[in-house]
Amino acid sequence: MISISLSWQALTTLLIIIIMLIALIREVARPDLILLGTLGLLLLPGIITPEEAFAGFSNPAMLTVGALFVVAAGIQNTGALAFADKFLFVRKARLPFVLLRLMLTTASMSAFLNNTPIVAMLIPRLQTWSERSGIPASKLMIPLSYAAIIGGMTTLIGTSTNLLVSGLMQAAGHEGLGMFDLTWVGLPAAVCAIIYFVLVGHRLLPDRSQPSALKDDLKNYFFEVRITADSPLIGRSIEAAELRALGDAYLVHIRHEDAIIPATPETVLRVDDVLTFRGKLSVLDQLLERNGFERVMPELENRGRETLPLFEAVIAPTSSLVGKTLKEAGFRDAYHGVVLGIQRRDAMIEGPLGRIPLKAGDLLLIEARAGFDRRWNELRDEFYLVAPRRPVRAKPQKGKAPLALLILLTVIILAATGIASIVVTAFLGGLAMIATRCLPGQEARKAVELPVLVVIACALGLGQAIETSGLADALAKIVINLAAALGPLGVIAAVYIATSLLTELITNNAAAALMMAIAMSAARDLGAEPKAFAIAVAIAASASFMTPIGYQTNLMVMSAGGYRFSDYLRSGLIVNVLVGTVAIGMIGWIWL
Repeated sequence: MISISLSWQALTTLLIIIIMLIALIREVARPDLILLGTLGLLLLPGIITPEEAFAGFSNPAMLTVGALFVVAAGIQNTGALAFADKFLFVRKARLPFVLLRLMLTTASMSAFLNNTPIVAMLIPRLQTWSERSGIPASKLMIPLSYAAIIGGMTTLIGTSTNLLVSGLMQAAGHEGLGMFDLTWVGLPAAVCAIIYFVLVGHRLLPDRSQPSALKDDLKNYFFEVRITADSPLIGRSIEAAELRALGDAYLVHIRHEDAIIPATPETVLRVDDVLTFRGKLSVLDQLLERNGFERVMPELENRGRETLPLFEAVIAPTSSLVGKTLKEAGFRDAYHGVVLGIQRRDAMIEGPLGRIPLKAGDLLLIEARAGFDRRWNELRDEFYLVAPRRPVRAKPQKGKAPLALLILLTVIILAATGIASIVVTAFLGGLAMIATRCLPGQEARKAVELPVLVVIACALGLGQAIETSGLADALAKIVINLAAALGPLGVIAAVYIATSLLTELITNNAAAALMMAIAMSAARDLGAEPKAFAIAVAIAASASFMTPIGYQTNLMVMSAGGYRFSDYLRSGLIVNVLVGTVAIGMIGWIWL
């Protein structure tokens, strides 16, 4: 056995880290605030200097992640990934075939883009397709999240964790990771995980189909769109325009000026025709994305292209709205919102939405600024309940989609060929998205997730403290001692397992920061290739499949799939073992 002695700096650092872990696990505050507090505690006794603590805020890894947020937002804003819809959403397909398409497409996109917006973009599309195809969303959402995770393992820019690990390598005096260094390990692991889900894994996913009654409730909105003057549908019949039935909504009638026209297949569309639909709100979004349709109700005045949220509000019997139309009530001015749809049980609504007398129990779908729900939930005389629904997607700038894709490809190619560093190409790519108006400046500011950047910067400072205090060397000796009989590969396996368990409990970036200092010390003591240990930490820190809290995308799909905590454990345990086995095996084969 090796005798380990710890200095007071190392012991103090260990105590502070234990406090940080407890705070992260118990979620006493946001991770970025907890890590900032940890840095403060490390600064107080002088374990690290202010220069060491805050050097992470100027580290290339943090700057790269911030720039890539802007690049990813430009891709999403232009609808450049809409081509994936045609590949993914085949009307008649068996579940294994659907999962193969879904996971391959998602993993491929996540290799080069932030996986959070990819998952956010696909969740509502999958929900709509799930209801149309009859395949439960619970069979699709976990594979969606896992595919985003494994895709992020395959390239340097696939996830912020990879960039953090590369930044920590550079801070330790080593060469950072290349664009495709992770591909040798991440790609085989991703392929094995996808094959497993297609052949076996989907059988362990729960079948939680929505009750038909709930589906009927969700398909009870009345909403309107207007034919624009330049619409390609003018002069075409409803049947030729494929508007008779849209799967999740159907055309109730057409209004031209004050005349109500039946929606027969032969009815010809004209300029300024107002089409009234009954069905799911998602169809409204789809229609507004098509060329030739516009909203009937004018949008609220809004700076830039800010996305306004939607709220559902049930009219109370005591409400001043009862018996009045939206126009008579002056809803827009009185409530500072716009009604996009009305849901009324067992009743057909005819005429303009703004001229329909409202009844108690009517459910209004309202577009308003943030805080609408808090303001009106305090006044129960007007509404029973005001609940947020989801944000309205800004209409994609489809004309700029090729340009956005070109910018992304340029960023990847320049970094992969070594013509410029990833921080330079990402930064210039973000500027190009703004300069070409693929992404408005205001949206660019909102695209940068400041808490993530703060976590990365603090994690770099935390890694420095673990190194300079001597704690990393001490813990590395313990790991080496425990796995010495298995050689360097055994030590890598021990580092991988420790990182994997840690990332299930705290954020992946915090787990990577803690383990990288230990991994680099272990590599130095063994005389092994530092890149092997760094890649083990990077893969393990992202390989969070067993809990919904370990990775953000797991939490995002939890509600959409109707999952319980145990569903992740049952589905993710084998995936964790499979990815870990492949990763450790590939690392040993290539670098040891």
